[in-house]
Amino acid sequence: MNINDFDLYKDLLKKKSGLTLTPDKAYLIDSRLTPVAKKWGYDSVDAMSLILRGIPDPALITDIVEAMTTNETSFFRDNRPFDMFNNTILPYLIKKRGIQKSINIWSAAASSGQEPYSLAMLIKEKGAVLNNWNIRITGTDISHEILDHARKGVYSQFEVQRGLPIQLLMKYFDKTEETWTVKEDLRKMIQYDYLNLLEDIGRLNKFDIIFCRNVLIYFDEPTKKMVLEKLATKLENDGFLVLGGAETVLGITDAFKLAESHRGLYVLRNGTFDAKELAVAV
Repeated sequence: MNINDFDLYKDLLKKKSGLTLTPDKAYLIDSRLTPVAKKWGYDSVDAMSLILRGIPDPALITDIVEAMTTNETSFFRDNRPFDMFNNTILPYLIKKRGIQKSINIWSAAASSGQEPYSLAMLIKEKGAVLNNWNIRITGTDISHEILDHARKGVYSQFEVQRGLPIQLLMKYFDKTEETWTVKEDLRKMIQYDYLNLLEDIGRLNKFDIIFCRNVLIYFDEPTKKMVLEKLATKLENDGFLVLGGAETVLGITDAFKLAESHRGLYVLRNGTFDAKELAVAV
């Protein structure tokens, strides 16, 4: 691919999704966009590039962005954040929200749904402790296609065997020929919606927990700052932000601070979170 075409896609992705495409990832353009070119009737990505230099169909741009920003995921990916959710965050919020009996969770890069469904299973496993609680999980993503996958909750044998304990698979999924389908009562716990973190997120309510893992790694520093400060406006004063293991707020924004002794867990710098109460809740 010539440098001019690479710059064309790099600039398009930066503008539409915030993703920073570096030259060492140029191979992704051919591998991910060749199917898009074929879908639209072009012989190659090069032929599609010519159309992009004119006035392309907005739906073509959407397909390109979705193909380039859809990332692989799995159930209980990386384990640690889910252990922290189950053993640290939930006990704290159960204590702090005991009167209103309500917890609002946002999975800000839900992809094909494995993260929200993993959280929902952990909540279900609390059993009677959370009876009569109103727990809402919102999963958002930039890809309409991947959100449709998440809503259906249908996964291949390969997808469910990656990180999903067999006892949870048998308890929360139904076997249907070659696939596994999330049971309806679990699907009902989650609302999926399209959202681009670069755009206005004002329509969202505030959340007690925001999971935004393995998203910031694709952004440049100014975009990371912008996104983090948007997330701060949607977090309750004593709420939690969970980032990926390779992500941090340090040196990027002062809106958050690290929850002491909990790698990857952040709270509002000027919020009402009390570390002593977190320790007691564990």
